[in-house]
Amino acid sequence: MQKTAIIGSGESGFGAALLAHKNGHEVFVSDAGKISAEKKNTYLEKGIAFEEEQHSLEKLMDADTLIKSPGIPFSNPLIEKLLSTGKRVIDELEFAYGFSRGKVIAITGTNGKTTTTLLTHHLMRAAGMDAGIGGNVGQSWALQLTNEDHDWWVLEVSSFQIEGFENFRPKIAVLLNITPDHLDRYNYDLSLYAATKVKLTAKMAGGDQFIFHEADTNISAAIRKMQGSPEIFPFDLAGGPDTKSFLRENELVVKTHEESWSWSLDNMALKGRHNQLNTMAALLAARLAGADPLSLGEGLKSFVNAAHRMESVATIRGILFVNDSKGTNVDATAFALEAFDAPLIWIAGGVDKGNDYGLLEDKITNHVRILICLGKDNEKLKKAFSGKIPEILETQNMAQAIQWALEKGVAGDVVLLSPACASFDLFKNYEDRGNQFKAGVLKLKQE
Repeated sequence: MQKTAIIGSGESGFGAALLAHKNGHEVFVSDAGKISAEKKNTYLEKGIAFEEEQHSLEKLMDADTLIKSPGIPFSNPLIEKLLSTGKRVIDELEFAYGFSRGKVIAITGTNGKTTTTLLTHHLMRAAGMDAGIGGNVGQSWALQLTNEDHDWWVLEVSSFQIEGFENFRPKIAVLLNITPDHLDRYNYDLSLYAATKVKLTAKMAGGDQFIFHEADTNISAAIRKMQGSPEIFPFDLAGGPDTKSFLRENELVVKTHEESWSWSLDNMALKGRHNQLNTMAALLAARLAGADPLSLGEGLKSFVNAAHRMESVATIRGILFVNDSKGTNVDATAFALEAFDAPLIWIAGGVDKGNDYGLLEDKITNHVRILICLGKDNEKLKKAFSGKIPEILETQNMAQAIQWALEKGVAGDVVLLSPACASFDLFKNYEDRGNQFKAGVLKLKQE
C-alpha cells in the first residue's frame, strides 16, 4: 500500500489527505500547530492517522511520498532532512495533478492572479465549457477531486506552490508580471523568485501555450532560461509584430493564430490599466482553450471580481469609497492609484515590506489630495510623501480614517483604501482590513 504523509493540515494539506485516502493510500497527517476540531473529526471518521503540535520524524520517514504545505520552504530543517534521505517531497497541486483527467490553465504572477483566474473561469463557464477552479481560489484542487473532475481546471498558482512541482504540466500557462515580493524566501534575489515563476513552464511542450506580459523586463530576463518549449502568446497594451493581445484605440484585440477578435473597453466590468492586462491574459487563455468568441463579450460584461480588489463599496455625498485592501505591495497600489482620474483621498499603511515609495511619486502628484496613514508605524510613509501630498493624517483606527475621508472629501472625490503594506499590525489579514473598511463605510451611509 502506498504510504503518503501530509505536512501541514491547512486547506491544501486537508484536501491532499482526503484525496490520498480516497485512492487507497495509507495516510498520516502531521501539523506543528493545532488542527481544527472539524478536520480532526473528519480524520477520525475516515481512519486517517494524525498528530498535532509536533512532527514525528520517524513516522514521516516511513512515507513513500510527502506532501508539504506551500508555506513551508524547502530550506526548512525538517524538509532538508527528509530530502537528504532521498524522500520525495511535493506540493498538493503536484499530487492532485496525478488524479485529474482535465487540462490545466495555470495562472501565476506577483499581482492580479486571483482576478485573472476568476475571470478566465467565468469566461469559460459563460461559453458553456466544463471548467473548475482551484489552486489558491476557493477549495483546494485535491479536495475537489475527491468529489468531481472537469474537462478544464483554472488554477491560481503561487511561487511557493511551483517550488513543489515535478511533473505538473499545464496545457496553458499564464505569467502576468514579476515584481519584488516574498524576497525573504528567495535570499532577496529577484532572479531566483522570477526563475521559480518561470518553472511553471518547465514540462510544457509544443502542443502547449504560454501567455505572458511582453513588456515586463523581469519576465523577459527569466524566460531566456525557460526549460519548456510551449508556443508563446505575448500580450501588452502596445501592439508589436508578435503581440497576441493589445489595445487599439478603445478596443481590446486578441489574435490566436490566423484569427482576430476585438471588444470595446466600455463594455467591460473591470476597469483600470492593470485590469486591461489581466483581461488580455484571461481572453487569450479562454480562447485558446476553445471558448466561443461570441460568448466572451457577454462574459466580460457580467463578471464580478472577488472582494477587496478594486471593490466599489458605496457613494456618500458624491464621494466614491473603493476597497482595494488586497493591494499589499507598491506595484498593486500603483495600479489602483492610476485607475482613477478623479481626485483621490488615499488610505494606506500597515506592515512595510521594504517598500520603495518613490515608485508611486508619478501616481500621486496632482492626483492624491489627502493621505491617511493607517498603521502603528507611519514614519516611512509620512517621510516619503511629505511635501508631495498636500495633507497627511495618521490614525490607528479604521473608523477614524473613514470619518476623516468623508469630512474632508467633496463630491467627485474617490476614497481609495490601497495600503501597499501587509495588514498584520492592526488587522487579522487583508480580508479583515477590507471588511472593516466596508462595514465602516456602509454604517456612515446609513447614518
